[in-house]
Amino acid sequence: MRAARYHGVRDVRLEQIPEPEPGPGQIKIAVAYNGLCGSDLHEYFNAPTFIPMEPHPLTGAHAPCVLGHEFSGTVVAVGDGAGVFGPGDRVAVRPTYSCGECPACRIGAPNICKQLAFHGGSAAGGGLSEFTVVDETMAHKLPDSVSLLSGALVEPLAVAQHAVNRAAPGADDTVVVIGSGVIGIGVWLALRARGIEKVIVSEPSGQRRQAISRLGAERVVDPTSQDLQTIVDEVSGGVGAAVVFDAAGVPQAFADGLSVLAPHGILMVVSVYERGLDFNPTALLTGEHTITTSLTYSDTEFAEVIANMERGVYGADGWTDVIGLDQLTDAFELLRAGEAVKILVEI
Repeated sequence: MRAARYHGVRDVRLEQIPEPEPGPGQIKIAVAYNGLCGSDLHEYFNAPTFIPMEPHPLTGAHAPCVLGHEFSGTVVAVGDGAGVFGPGDRVAVRPTYSCGECPACRIGAPNICKQLAFHGGSAAGGGLSEFTVVDETMAHKLPDSVSLLSGALVEPLAVAQHAVNRAAPGADDTVVVIGSGVIGIGVWLALRARGIEKVIVSEPSGQRRQAISRLGAERVVDPTSQDLQTIVDEVSGGVGAAVVFDAAGVPQAFADGLSVLAPHGILMVVSVYERGLDFNPTALLTGEHTITTSLTYSDTEFAEVIANMERGVYGADGWTDVIGLDQLTDAFELLRAGEAVKILVEI
């Protein structure tokens, strides 16, 4: 079968590899769509950070490896003992593996497992291939009304859902989302599903501002020409933002987020920083602010996203583009240049 395999920086190759077959408790999936993620871009352009060059301690996987951890597809075969799904079932896949033994796993937080691994990076197989095999416990059945295209968006939207659940803003709170890439859009969608109306989105990219506006966002700010503090004050009655989501991962976003927080406000970092930043914790003292973070998701949040898709709260129109597997490296360049918001590869 055809698969996109990562060998190193700027070295992703379309190769013919053996087609996998399901083992005990596993299902084989014909992949329909796979979304490209910011972490994929980091691995491709900068350095192998999440993809191990030596055997991963939990899975034993290492480069070269099949990419793709945001995917949906149709079950085509099941292994011995797998009885939850059958051929023809349409699924989205939670791609994480955890050890079950570390302190995080022992307290019921496998999403921050010390040996966390991802299907499509640090485990065998991935969504950028014609077929892949996963444990059936990792699959979530898609309702008839949820397309396979939307199914490939469940994983990144679950990242955003987890962040919103952790911050838990109230219905009357003023909330700021900094960055309207995929995760920022996901945060905005999750806030809307939660019934939160006073949401301000700050995004310097005109294309991304247009994308989230098409989805229905009404307060979209260009921080290069508008004063975010003034707008937050207007919306909040001078109180400030109860929660700011940093979905940009750049120093200016962090600084802007802190500057508009209300007393006891929360800055939720849900982006990956490629480098450190200059920060003085004294900036937190006068408002007793909290900085916290969010990583990946739970099965519950996967189910929440699918339920929101089923009731029509989430959709793929207006912010996604679809390409073929042969266009993969071109898509990386488009995303890096900011010429697309979300690209899905049709397998």
